[in-house]
Amino acid sequence: MRIFVAGATGAIGRPLVAALVAAGHRVAGTSRTEAGVAAVRALGAEGVRLDVFDADAVGRAVAAAAPDVVVHQLTALSGGTPAENGRIRVAGTRNLVDAALAAGVERIVAQSISWVYQPGDTPADEATPLDLGAPEPRATTVAGVRALEEAVAELPQHVVLRYGLLYGPGTWYRRGGLADAVLHGDTSDPAAGFMANLVPNDAVASFVHVDDAARATVEALDWPSGTVNVVDDEPAPGREWVPVLAAAVGAPAPAPVSGRAGWERGATNALARSLGWKPQHAAWRTGFGA
Repeated sequence: MRIFVAGATGAIGRPLVAALVAAGHRVAGTSRTEAGVAAVRALGAEGVRLDVFDADAVGRAVAAAAPDVVVHQLTALSGGTPAENGRIRVAGTRNLVDAALAAGVERIVAQSISWVYQPGDTPADEATPLDLGAPEPRATTVAGVRALEEAVAELPQHVVLRYGLLYGPGTWYRRGGLADAVLHGDTSDPAAGFMANLVPNDAVASFVHVDDAARATVEALDWPSGTVNVVDDEPAPGREWVPVLAAAVGAPAPAPVSGRAGWERGATNALARSLGWKPQHAAWRTGFGA
């Protein structure tokens, strides 16, 4: 198939492009920089420099690629703020969907997140409503996700992948990443404040290794339309996973505390598994060390 990957140099984008090329697909991948375009080409794909906020440019790029599928992996997670990421989810997605519709593309696979569900006491499944009543700053994140998912659903065939917290190469949760910096008490990185809640409390999180997320995205090319949580098998509270992460990066574990927000409930991967996806890293418990 001909596949257009918007956001080809992100944490998921790089292993995704490599996997798509290895599977024999013809891939065009976008980046905001020339260095990123070169990195995409090095993976064996066509590199396209693109400003996703330039609607005309997005339209031309998608039309030129003439893809069978558009894969949306655009984020501002690398040094960005929740507001910047929200802008990409709203305006960037709008431009990408409009371009796909104009080019006659019928299928899209898009990146979303699994921690936008309304409060509850058990891991959320895909039928759980979004947390539309959340206060700021969470409201900005939820609104961005809602806009993205509603826009993507305008295509006849659409798969929304609600990924768990990513760990592994290119993510915050890696040796030398922001999680490492916070665990060691180094907050010199301006984005480290975002990770200040990295404490062993009762807040439940669902993780997924970045390579497993990329594999799910490849498999989703053939999944039926709908929303799918892409998370590992073990949602867990911070008091369980933070010490394991600390050990993996060689840092002392912070002191445990109590409490969680109602929305910090994790998510279940039962639907993804029913579609045939099986994470190679079944849980953060072994994945962090690996």
